[in-house]
Amino acid sequence: MKQQVDWKRVGIFLAVAYGWAYAVSVVIYQFGGLANATPWLGGAFNSYIVLTALFYMPAPALAHVVTRWITQEGWQDVYLRPKLAQGWRFWVLAWLGTAVLGLVGAVIFYILYPVHFDPSMSQIEQTLAELTAQTGEAIPFGVGTLALIQGIAALTIGIIINAPFMLGEEFGWRAYLQQKLMPLGPRIAMPLMGLLWGLWHAPLIAMGHNYGVGYPGAPWTGIAMMCVMTFGIGTVFGWLVLRGGSVWPAVIGHAVVNGFSGIVVFVLQGQPSPLVGPAVSGAIGSLGFVVAAVVLLSQPRWWVVPMVDTAESISAPDAELALQK
Repeated sequence: MKQQVDWKRVGIFLAVAYGWAYAVSVVIYQFGGLANATPWLGGAFNSYIVLTALFYMPAPALAHVVTRWITQEGWQDVYLRPKLAQGWRFWVLAWLGTAVLGLVGAVIFYILYPVHFDPSMSQIEQTLAELTAQTGEAIPFGVGTLALIQGIAALTIGIIINAPFMLGEEFGWRAYLQQKLMPLGPRIAMPLMGLLWGLWHAPLIAMGHNYGVGYPGAPWTGIAMMCVMTFGIGTVFGWLVLRGGSVWPAVIGHAVVNGFSGIVVFVLQGQPSPLVGPAVSGAIGSLGFVVAAVVLLSQPRWWVVPMVDTAESISAPDAELALQK
C-alpha cells in the first residue's frame, strides 16, 4: 500500500522542535547570547554552552517524544536498535566516511586559496605560546602532535563524549521526521529536511554561531549557508540511517563532523570568510557532503530500503513511484 505523509504529526513535531528551541534561544540571548555569554560553573562553562547543549539541542528529541504521546502513535519504529548485524557497514561509513568528506571540502578550500594554507601551523603555535604565557605551564609536545591527538580523539573518545548531545538532534530529525517525509521520495524529502534543520539553527546563527556577526549580509547569508550545509550533511546522514536501519550511524557521523571541525583550521592562516571555509559550515568546506548528497539523490534505487522497523516494508512498486517524485 502506498504510504502518505502524515502532515498532522509533521506539524506537531515541527511546532514542538521549533517552539522549544526558539524559546530557549530567547533565554540564551537574555544571558548574553554567544558574544557576551555569562560565565557559569566557576568560569569553566558559560551560559551559551550550557543552555545550548542541555536545552536547545535536545528539542528535536523532545518533539519526537511529545508527538508520539499527543497522537498516541505508540513506540514502534523509533530507530534506536543498533542493528549492527544489518548495518555495521553504515556505522563504518559514518565513522570514517564523514571524516573524509569533511576533509575533502577543506582540501579543496586550501587548493583554491593557498594564501590561507600554513603547514607550519604558526597561528596555533602562537595561540599555544600565549596560553603558556598566561598560565605559566608549557604544553609538553609540539603543535603537530597536538593536531594528531585531536584527530585521533575526534574518531574515538570524542564520539563517546559528543554522542549524547548529537542524539538529541538525530533522534528527532532522522529517527522521526525523516520517516514521516520519506513518502515524498528522497529527492523532495532530503532537501526539505535540510531546509528545516538549517532554519532550526537560525537563532544560534543570528547570535554568531559558526559564522560570527561581521560577515556580509549577516545573519541571513549565514542562515542560508547553514541550510546548504544541513542539506549536504543531512542527506548523507539520512541515507546512512535508512540503509543501516538505525539512528546510530547518524549520531556517530554527527559526532565525527563536530569533532573534526577544529582539525581543518590547524593549518589556517589569515581570516577567510567563514561563509566560504575551510570549516564544513562554509560553502567550499561543505562541498564534500553536498556533492555526496547530489550523487546519492541521483541514484533513487539506493534509497529503496525497508521504511519501518518491522516485517512490513514499502513494496517495490510503491517505492519506485515515491522515488520518482
